[in-house]
Amino acid sequence: RVAQGFCDFPKLKNDTFLRAARGEETEHTPVWCMRQAGRYLPEFRETRAAQDFFDTCRSPKLCCELTLQPLRRFPLDAAIIFSDILVVPQALGMEVVMVPGKGPTFPEPLKEVEDLLKLRQKVDVTAELGYVFQAVTLTRHRLEGKVPLIGFSGAPWTLMSYMVEGGGSTTMAKAKSWLYCHPEASHRLLRLLTDVVTDYLVGQVAAGAQALQLFESHAGHLGPEQFQEFALPYIRDIARDVKSKLKAEALPLVPMIVFAKDAHYALRDLAQAGYEVVGLDWTIQPQEARAQVGKGITLQGNLDPCALYAPKEKIGELVKKMLESFGTQRYIANLGHGLYPDMNPEHVGAFVEAVHAHSRHINKHG
Repeated sequence: RVAQGFCDFPKLKNDTFLRAARGEETEHTPVWCMRQAGRYLPEFRETRAAQDFFDTCRSPKLCCELTLQPLRRFPLDAAIIFSDILVVPQALGMEVVMVPGKGPTFPEPLKEVEDLLKLRQKVDVTAELGYVFQAVTLTRHRLEGKVPLIGFSGAPWTLMSYMVEGGGSTTMAKAKSWLYCHPEASHRLLRLLTDVVTDYLVGQVAAGAQALQLFESHAGHLGPEQFQEFALPYIRDIARDVKSKLKAEALPLVPMIVFAKDAHYALRDLAQAGYEVVGLDWTIQPQEARAQVGKGITLQGNLDPCALYAPKEKIGELVKKMLESFGTQRYIANLGHGLYPDMNPEHVGAFVEAVHAHSRHINKHG
């Protein structure tokens, strides 16, 4: 595993995203979009049409094609591997199916504490998730050094919430009731998930990922106390353990991003959790976020995805305002959440180009 094949990867031509993540100076503000490989692109819908969703995730060739599609259209500064956070529960032995119109569904969610015994207690990530690693390696080659490739995983609490709820939920009442009624079992499950996520992220770097993002998408369902007990410790452990394993395996120490949606109450803690970049949703003021995280962290975000429904000129104005609020340095432009399926690709292009144009102008003229 030790750095094998790294010399064979094409040389990186645009490292703006990595420089911003590490806090180095950039000529323009880098930009990418969560769900940039998504249903808003007609070519994505075409590629995906005949295939079951998770079959697509298991095909390195299709994942590579879907990852590259947005880069053929837009001058994005990073690619993110096409996959899904729920491949981790699958690796633990749970069945997940994608139900059209409903989303991901677990036919047999975790109902009782005893159900934890059905999960694999030791997961060989290469055996269970090797298809993701193959997709990462293939995509890294096919990118031809154009931009860096981001690998990712869901965070333990977000994964647990799906595994107990059996799918999406507006309240997460079943999963949260575990935290109140079965705290020890919840910690056992979260620890198991932490160990698998750590190995999964390290495996993605070994396969060629040049940055990593951890998605705590369901942070907003927790109050500050529950977040402190059931989410933050595992988020911290993942950063620490991934870095120590990368060192031990002589793999590149890639920048790590944590995106905990709606967790404004925890920004200070997230800034000290061991990640180079903290992602923000659109419900927090950039100046407020900067005041909380300090100067030593790069921020990522946070345009309201719905702003992309606006006319292109308006998108430009909103981007300019966002860049003035964040500042153009130690900053990666993104949306505050993923792109929605009904968005116009031309408006996504307008967003990307506005970030580049306005940040270059600000850097030049102040």
